[in-house]
Amino acid sequence: MAGNITLAIVIAYLLGSIPFAYIAGRLVKGVDIRQVGGGNMGAVNTMREIGPVPGFAVLLADMAKGSLAVLVAQWLGLSLPFVFVVGLVVVAGHNWPVWLKFKGGQGLATTLGVLLALVPIEFAISFAIIVIAVLITSNMRLGAGVGLVFLPLIIWLMGGEVSLIVYSIALPIFCGLKGFPRLRADVARIGSKKDLIVDKQYKPWQKKRR
Repeated sequence: MAGNITLAIVIAYLLGSIPFAYIAGRLVKGVDIRQVGGGNMGAVNTMREIGPVPGFAVLLADMAKGSLAVLVAQWLGLSLPFVFVVGLVVVAGHNWPVWLKFKGGQGLATTLGVLLALVPIEFAISFAIIVIAVLITSNMRLGAGVGLVFLPLIIWLMGGEVSLIVYSIALPIFCGLKGFPRLRADVARIGSKKDLIVDKQYKPWQKKRR
């Protein structure tokens, strides 16, 4: 079992560290996604700076690596606490990828992928809330936050295990800690406060106007 745990953790980190946004930026425009737009190696920055199609591809790929890491851990027969560790590791791999000198993204899409694999039905409801919030506010970060806040309640209402409820709170908090410095910078930036709730400039899936 120790071998399976080690294997699952190594696979999770390597999966998480695949920098899909960086690859998309290099392939499509020959740019380092971390050096353009908001500087985040994630799907939204890719949508705005590279294009909507690469952006959505990155979103799906980043979610997929989170889900795949969990499914591999379950296939290897790991108990739930170790599956939780694997989910944490795959997000950490995205945030600190060895291939890019440990300078990665914030891990939101990968976090969503982990939760999708763990609680698919509950996550589907939460994801619907995310979509509605994003359509109303045009703010992907806020929309995801709203959906993730409701997820523990949804798991509880559907009779989910307490450990899953706690994990659905803890993993997004871990993800949020990486993005907190960038949020503070956004708040401090002149003129950015109006976009903290509703982004009036453009939808998150629209390419940024030059």
